[in-house]
Formats: sequence, structure tokens, C-alpha cells
Amino acid sequence: MTFASGGMIFIALFLIGGVVSGIRQGIKLLAALAGVGAALALTAGVMWWQ
Repeated sequence: MTFASGGMIFIALFLIGGVVSGIRQGIKLLAALAGVGAALALTAGVMWWQ
């Protein structure tokens, strides 16, 4: 695992926490944006895994 892939996976986990927080506060737009960002960051982390 490279530093970049680990960083992107960490960012994805942070954004997943933002999704949970947005849902609990009732802010659906925040949850949706954080969810999209988490999906992109997780995808980037997995692709950089090599």
C-alpha cells in the first residue's frame, strides 16, 4: 500500500462519517455530497493500491 492510497482510503472513511452525520442532522444534501466524495476517494485509493 502506498502513502497516496492509504491517504485516499482515510479520506473516504472520514467522508463516510460525514454521511452518517448528515443523515443524523437531517441534511440530505450534505449526506449526498459526502457520499459521492467517499465513493470517489475509495475508488481512487483502491486503484492506487498497487
